Amino acid sequence: MQGDISKKLRIVFMGTPEFAVPSLDALVNAGHEVVGVVTPPDKPAGRGLKLNESAVKQYAVSKRLNILQPEKLKNPEFINQLSTLAPDLQVVVAFRMLPEVVWNLPPMGTINLHASLLPQYRGAAPINWAIINGEKETGITTFKLQHEIDTGNILMQETVLINENETAGELHDKMKLIGAGLVVKTVNGLADGSIHDIPQSSIVANPSMITHAPKIFTETARINWNKTVDEIYNLIRGLSPYPAAFTSLNGKMLKVYKANKEASNVAALPGTVETDKKSFLKFACINGYIKIEELQLEGKKRLAVAEFLKGYR
Repeated sequence: MQGDISKKLRIVFMGTPEFAVPSLDALVNAGHEVVGVVTPPDKPAGRGLKLNESAVKQYAVSKRLNILQPEKLKNPEFINQLSTLAPDLQVVVAFRMLPEVVWNLPPMGTINLHASLLPQYRGAAPINWAIINGEKETGITTFKLQHEIDTGNILMQETVLINENETAGELHDKMKLIGAGLVVKTVNGLADGSIHDIPQSSIVANPSMITHAPKIFTETARINWNKTVDEIYNLIRGLSPYPAAFTSLNGKMLKVYKANKEASNVAALPGTVETDKKSFLKFACINGYIKIEELQLEGKKRLAVAEFLKGYR
């Protein structure tokens, strides 16, 4: 991607977690001028309350990029800093919601990377919900920011296949790299005028046909053994490694990170536990069993099931 841009843009990049780092790195390597990196303030974490820097800040420090860490995005001092940087375009990847005074500041506006084929799976957890819902494919979208979240005009999209046994963590790692490539293609296309945005309503005219991806809450992650093996297996994949689907074992929370499904006729009541106390632990559901492979009992370490059964009575 280096050296193939017809026009170098001044870019302010906004992001927080590891998912955003490849996109920032790709923009730097593509030759655009990243004049500022906006990321949240450092937060105390761990027992020693040591200040924790975001993954984006750590990368920006390593590249000696100009870093801004505003407490409030509407702060006049921050708005003035942005204006002084005179960006042509702002690029947002896995950041927080922006006020209009921020996203409307550059002459070319602000673009966002979203981990779904918009308008499907608008919301905070598109990777998780695509797997939970048993989708065979998802994708990456770049779009222009506007007032309502994830509703802006689409710039570019790329489809991503979901493998049958893929977890949310594995799909996340695959999509952050594909997304980085799409961000650079989009920025280059905007720079040379070769791409144009299209309204999401032109893709799905009926809002009732849109699937959403809301934030994952504790109850979302609780396994209901009265569901099918496929539904439960997809929930486990879709929430691994974080926050992890869970059930209870002898009154304690049991997180499930990895499992297999076994479709069969079941006489046992849903939720019944079966084990040989050596190598397998499985739970009955309405049309088969979920065999646990990796788990974590409340207060214990994450373990393979055989290791867990060695020490559990």
